[in-house]
Amino acid sequence: MKLTKLVKLLCLLNVLGMIACSQTSALKVVDPKCENLRDPLAINTSRPRFSWKLNSETNGSRQTAYQLLVASTPGNLSEEQADCWNSGKILSPEKIMIDYKGKELQPGELFYWKVRVWDENDNVSDWSKTARFGIGLLDESNWKAAYIGYPSEDGFFQTPQFRRLFKAEKAGRDEVYLLHVNSLGYHEIHINGQKVGDAVLSPAVSQFNKRSLINTYDVTSYIKRGENNLIIWLGSGWYSEGLPGVTGKGPAVRAQLAKVSGNRPAETIVVTDDSWSARNSEYTRISNWWTGRYGGEEISGNLETQNLPFTEPEKLTWNKVTLVEVPNHTATPQMVEPNRIMQEFTPSTIVRLNDSTFLVDMGTTLTGWFEITFPRLEKGDQVVMEYADHLDENGQIAKQGQIDRYIASGNGTERFRNRFNYHGFRYVKISNLREAPEKSAIKALLIHTDFETASDFECSDTDLNRIHDMIHYTLRCLGLGGYLVDCPQIERLGYGGDGNASTLTAQTMFNLAPLYNNWLDAWSDVIREDGSMPHTAPNPYAAGGGPYWCGFIISASWHTYRNYGDIRILERYYPVMQKWLEYVDKYSPEGLLKRWPDTDYRNWYLGDWATPDGVGNPNHLDERSVDLVNNCYLSVCFSQMAEIAGYLGKSDERRVYLEKKEQLNRRIHETYFDNEKGYYATGSQIDLTFPMLAGAVPTELRDKLIETLKEKTEQESGGHLNTGLVGIPVVMEWATSNNQPDFVYSMLKKRTYPGYLFMLENGATTTWEHWNGARSRIHNCFNGVGQWFYESVGGIRQIEGKTAYSELLIDPQIPSGVTWAKTRINTPNGWVSLHWESSESRMKMELEIPVGSRANIKLPDNVTEATVNRELQTAVGQLVILSSGKYSVEYPLQ
Repeated sequence: MKLTKLVKLLCLLNVLGMIACSQTSALKVVDPKCENLRDPLAINTSRPRFSWKLNSETNGSRQTAYQLLVASTPGNLSEEQADCWNSGKILSPEKIMIDYKGKELQPGELFYWKVRVWDENDNVSDWSKTARFGIGLLDESNWKAAYIGYPSEDGFFQTPQFRRLFKAEKAGRDEVYLLHVNSLGYHEIHINGQKVGDAVLSPAVSQFNKRSLINTYDVTSYIKRGENNLIIWLGSGWYSEGLPGVTGKGPAVRAQLAKVSGNRPAETIVVTDDSWSARNSEYTRISNWWTGRYGGEEISGNLETQNLPFTEPEKLTWNKVTLVEVPNHTATPQMVEPNRIMQEFTPSTIVRLNDSTFLVDMGTTLTGWFEITFPRLEKGDQVVMEYADHLDENGQIAKQGQIDRYIASGNGTERFRNRFNYHGFRYVKISNLREAPEKSAIKALLIHTDFETASDFECSDTDLNRIHDMIHYTLRCLGLGGYLVDCPQIERLGYGGDGNASTLTAQTMFNLAPLYNNWLDAWSDVIREDGSMPHTAPNPYAAGGGPYWCGFIISASWHTYRNYGDIRILERYYPVMQKWLEYVDKYSPEGLLKRWPDTDYRNWYLGDWATPDGVGNPNHLDERSVDLVNNCYLSVCFSQMAEIAGYLGKSDERRVYLEKKEQLNRRIHETYFDNEKGYYATGSQIDLTFPMLAGAVPTELRDKLIETLKEKTEQESGGHLNTGLVGIPVVMEWATSNNQPDFVYSMLKKRTYPGYLFMLENGATTTWEHWNGARSRIHNCFNGVGQWFYESVGGIRQIEGKTAYSELLIDPQIPSGVTWAKTRINTPNGWVSLHWESSESRMKMELEIPVGSRANIKLPDNVTEATVNRELQTAVGQLVILSSGKYSVEYPLQ
């Protein structure tokens, strides 16, 4: 008995000794991602990259090493059994886009991974949770399926349903059923009466004559033993007659279902071929997609009839499908999150306009679907719903070409809900309704790509908070389909100018790495053989813009790399950027860019756009301003190209672009500066700020030019913003880099036209296309102001020359009247947060820095030390440098 107790004691001491010798790190691995996506089922490469974040309660924590395991099954995910890759202990602080270096991974297969790290004391963390990823169908040889369509008398039906019965076994351990769907047009998947997943309006956008996207679904839980019923429902969407790459006048699809079983090859179960059957659905498309006439949908029959294909498909007539020949193009796995319903709204008011017509006000503008369960209807009643984002000057719903119809069955549940189209709206006019609808019977469903919100901002000034929140919500309304549209209701185009104007704001407010990956693919696909670029991507038809629009391929690639640290973005698109700059060079006589010709895919030649009416010079029409703005932007492009060439190790090309910038800046100053008047071109806000931002202004002229800018703003513009789409981000970036918070603040505080508060005072919930509210009230013209809230008032900026927020500058620029601000940004390393409060003589900060980043706190002139967590710390070159952790910081302001 005593011997047994002694043995137990010795065993316990041995265990305690082992624990003491292998301390667990305070670091915790969180948010594992593959190719910037969580658990992607099908990525577009066989050489994946992995990222993770680290949490720690200990200040100064850092990663010194990591170990990655990749296996074909969860059961193999151990150091001894990892059958794809065991990296071993890699000495490195890197944790963003870590390259896979294991055995070759096959298309169509699933894999599992986890990671652990070592800290600065060489203590190891726990393993991360198990994550998974799949390799998509990367080549045509991976496909066994054919494209199918359902022919009609004049082409193909626009919203057909395809059906296939198949037999299957219930999935065993480590077995997964994956369904790969490559639809030309939108699709929904239904198996055994259930809709697969919660994604809507899939796939994301692409340039159909060059690329289509593949969506992959884990359908294991939907499949039963024995016979199964698979239905694919299509809607045309952008796959519309007359647009590039569209054939057959209607949607088509190919799909294949495979069983993935650990490290065994995938077993194909079902493919689309001529054995499938089809029918036309109860949904009918209204209008082909084109600017100003995106139409909507017509639905006939009650809800029970609409659901019959899924609940009792054998009661319906199904016909033969047709194999479809589609133009050669590249089909690639979708690398952006799907669209989802993100929020629901109920009406604020329902007003009766006459006996059978009602006006529904949802209380906010939004992008998405409308849903209504109707009161009593008679068979054959046709209820019409018209949509708009605003009412006209007569209080009538604006005409924006958005319309839906419902044809009643006269019995059962009479309900309308969009499926393969969407609207941008606030108001819905419902006609031919016998009774008033109940508020509880109506919903508006906000839809956008399921990107992550990555920021918070609040300060002591409620006006600034209202402007910020409107910008934030507007971008949610514009990010549907894996790109940012100009507006969802009129054009739905991925304008490069609108995108350039809002990229810094959007990528701060949201994690848009996957969205920009998808969008930049479209930009790469639309360049022409001569290097010419359109103004939108995808590029279904000609649209207006200028160099600021075409140059999105450079600026967006650069900012996406800088914000998210994905070097492949630069590697992939650098040749496209160079090709476009060669085209630009053809239209740069005597070293200055001049107007190039319109084409069948591009028109207009703008500098700034959507400037205020009646305030200052309409400089988007003045040739002097147009040329100045475009050459200043080209100078910025040369700066960005030099940075890109440097990161790609192309030192000679970096020098070339720096020389081009220097030469161009000299020509800008020589050509556009008026010595007598003391300003550039027209002297508008953008004509004064853009040369300074581009570095074209000689040092001795800058102070005077700033005085001129402020004087002209006050005297000629009444203290208002006097710029448009291009000028807003230019003014904001210039003001932040030159520490001019009061200049911007005073303009943002104006409640009269033009300005953001003018929009808000006039009922805006999203920003407008024009300062006076003309045309569109959900738009991407003026959202570039958002970056100022975070970088200036919020006080969080990236250090120049650094990427992925590895090094931060903490430098609140405090406008008179603002006394505190709380700001958070979720960076690739994790959340950085700053809550500052200032008095007349002292600044107090609560600061959190994520593991993997460091912060440089900039002190005021003549201040040499700060109190950090109650300890005095001396500044180095006006900077207090802090590693990861949580800190309380104080320093004097005078």
